[in-house]
Amino acid sequence: MNVIPFEQRGMPLTLWWAIVGSGSMGAVGAIIGLVVGLLAYPPTTWFAIFELGIPAAIAGGVVGLLAALVVTVCRRLLRTDRPVEH
Repeated sequence: MNVIPFEQRGMPLTLWWAIVGSGSMGAVGAIIGLVVGLLAYPPTTWFAIFELGIPAAIAGGVVGLLAALVVTVCRRLLRTDRPVEH
């Protein structure tokens, strides 16, 4: 039943973080769009969901990708299995 962890094992860290960032920020943006749409003009709520959800998903994907790149670079710089240079 754990399909996502199984699929995630073969995925690069940067791609996984971009997907998680995009999904989480897209969901938050869609919820905020729902609230704003209901308060502004209820018949056009669906448009507000997409107007805020899609840009939030794109921004979340970019932020997730950048965070994963920083983590990857830091891990490679701080590796302890490298030979010590004198």
